Amino acid sequence: MDYRKSLAPPTTITRDVDNLTRQTGNIYETVIIVSRRANQIAVEMKQELNKKLEEFASYSDNLEEIFENREQIEISKFYERLPKPSLIALQELEEGKIFFRNPEKTTKQK
Repeated sequence: MDYRKSLAPPTTITRDVDNLTRQTGNIYETVIIVSRRANQIAVEMKQELNKKLEEFASYSDNLEEIFENREQIEISKFYERLPKPSLIALQELEEGKIFFRNPEKTTKQK
């Protein structure tokens, strides 16, 4: 999913616990699912940011002058303004965009 197009709110909002636990029936399982998805999103965001900032990296040991690159600052600010990975993951859960399974439940049902 493209997290830049996410409809997740940029700040924390109150959520209905019943809606969050509708698919799992257990708030703790829901928290684990959301946290694992948030970790995936955070890694993806960090890799993309690092890839974009690599162009600006200087490999010289010269510490005399450090130039501020306006484009680099704008890229960093863009990523800072994005919703946090946990908020994006919660939005995905509410929209039914997260696929999950519990191997313990599937083995017990067989």
